[in-house]
Amino acid sequence: MKVLVDTNVILDVLCNRKEFVADSLRVFQCCETQHITGHISALSIPNIVYIMRKELDPERIKEILHTLTMVFSVVELRETDLLKAAELPFGDYEDAIQSVCAARVRADYIVTRNEKDFTNSFVLAISPTNLLKQL
Repeated sequence: MKVLVDTNVILDVLCNRKEFVADSLRVFQCCETQHITGHISALSIPNIVYIMRKELDPERIKEILHTLTMVFSVVELRETDLLKAAELPFGDYEDAIQSVCAARVRADYIVTRNEKDFTNSFVLAISPTNLLKQL
C-alpha cells in the first residue's frame, strides 16, 4: 500500500499532540518499517518548519529533515502540479497540491485528519485511525 501523509499527521507526531499522536505515530512507524510505502509532499517540509519555528533550532531542523527523508519519500513539486492544483475545486490550495502529488505517485490514500478537506481529491483521504484498521 502506498500513501501520501498529510502535514497534520506528521505534526501530530513531532508536536506530540496528545489526542492524535498514538495513531499518527503508528502510521509513521508503518512507513518507517516499510509495512506501507509513505510519501510526503515537498511542500510539507517548509510548512512543518514554519509551524514549529519557535521550538526549533538549526540542529533540530536538521534532525527532523534527516528523519523525514529516511522514513518518507519526498514528492518534489513540479510546475504542472502547481498549475493543476490551482484548477481544482479546493478551498485550500495546499490541500489541492497534496492531492495532485498523491495522484502523481499513485498513492492509494492521503492520510490526514482533515478528510472533509479532500472531498474533491483525486485520491481518497483516510484518517490515521481508519488506515490502521485496514492494515
